[in-house]
Amino acid sequence: MEKKDFEAWLDNISITFLSLTDLQKNETLDHLISLSGAVQLRHLSNNLEILLKRDFLKLLPLELSFYLLKWLDPQTLLTCCLVSKQWNKVISACTEVWQTACKNLGWQIDDSVQEPLHWKKVYLKAILRMKQLKDHEAFETSSLIGHSARVYALYYKDGLLCTGSDDLSAKLWDVSTGQCIYGIQTHTCAAVKFDEQKLVTGSFDNTVACWEWSSGAKTQHFRGHTGAVFSVDYNDELDILVSGSADFTVKVWALSTGTCLNTLTGHTEWVTKVVLQKCKVKSLMHSPGDYILLSADKYEIKIWPIGREINCKCLKTLSVSEDRSISLQPRLHFDGKYIVCSSALGLYQWDFASYDILRVIKPPDFSNVSLLGFGEIFALLFDNRYLYIMDLRTEKLISRWPLPEYRKSKRGSSFLAGEMSWLNGLNGQNDMGLVFATSMPDHSIHLVLWKEHG
Repeated sequence: MEKKDFEAWLDNISITFLSLTDLQKNETLDHLISLSGAVQLRHLSNNLEILLKRDFLKLLPLELSFYLLKWLDPQTLLTCCLVSKQWNKVISACTEVWQTACKNLGWQIDDSVQEPLHWKKVYLKAILRMKQLKDHEAFETSSLIGHSARVYALYYKDGLLCTGSDDLSAKLWDVSTGQCIYGIQTHTCAAVKFDEQKLVTGSFDNTVACWEWSSGAKTQHFRGHTGAVFSVDYNDELDILVSGSADFTVKVWALSTGTCLNTLTGHTEWVTKVVLQKCKVKSLMHSPGDYILLSADKYEIKIWPIGREINCKCLKTLSVSEDRSISLQPRLHFDGKYIVCSSALGLYQWDFASYDILRVIKPPDFSNVSLLGFGEIFALLFDNRYLYIMDLRTEKLISRWPLPEYRKSKRGSSFLAGEMSWLNGLNGQNDMGLVFATSMPDHSIHLVLWKEHG
């Protein structure tokens, strides 16, 4: 058949075919297929695949592909990556999708990193760590052995843990290796804080002392309290040391000379915690950069503007019950923006600018749960049986880790949170090192550490 005649015949057939019903069209195709040879069937097979499996992701502009992908959940996207190399390349390069997925998991996001494939890798790392937390497999334990009497005082900073004991010594440990770096003779320690050069100790003998790590020498002795000193804090820039005592007072000392500059009164219970911190918010009473002192007893938290003048007056007293029917836990969190403390009623968060209670978090059976650390995304809590991680966005417990039961001795134990930056959001780098430490009845220190990533 000539080309011209063939084209006319094809046009006529096409017009007739379009006028048929779907059933008639199917019968026509079946008949044509039955008349076809191998060449025609191969041609039909090749073209059907192209017609039926159009790769829309490949055909669309990249911006439109990214827009469509944003509507899919991460798990579906990971499945889509298996379709083809082209799909995997496009989906992996969709930075916004993976950044959002990481944020939803509670991950910190550095928006300046725009490298293709980077955030998909971060998400895969994040989903693994979150699964480990959910399955209670994210941590491991170890012990530090070296003291010969009760360990009451603990302080952690930059991978180093300081322990103060009734054996009249303080030790500095490298948590990653379990090695003791320094060991010096002290008095009985109820509180410790250290930096590269010095160690400050509060004691059951009613005094505070400052020691030099390298020589073990006592460089200052602060005398004046009439009860055990349960908490100390200091600031080299201000040349100030503060101490909270069982004599119901807070004393302010000159760090370099040991002179008592002021005694802050008003507490009617043992002062179990003092925190010296820069303010980060503005109010009628303070400005960003002002140094603030918080002191806490069994029922109240008092706020002092320590940076303005030594003879300062209490700015505000916070409590959770006017009739003192509800007591506060001794562990206190203050980051310059928020004050957080736990009680039998739940976890209280105050706005430092207004002193208003922002929220009260009440997880199940909170009566025995205490605060260890509080961040923007997560909180670290514990009770007599478990260490807990709470997602503060949902106020749900997302993980727990068993703690040794025999630590509930009559003599009590001290407890401490380790690295804290991950509480503001994990990032794949800050989930390492110490999570929690507690002293044990056998005078050892029980450590909970992050496991390395799988």
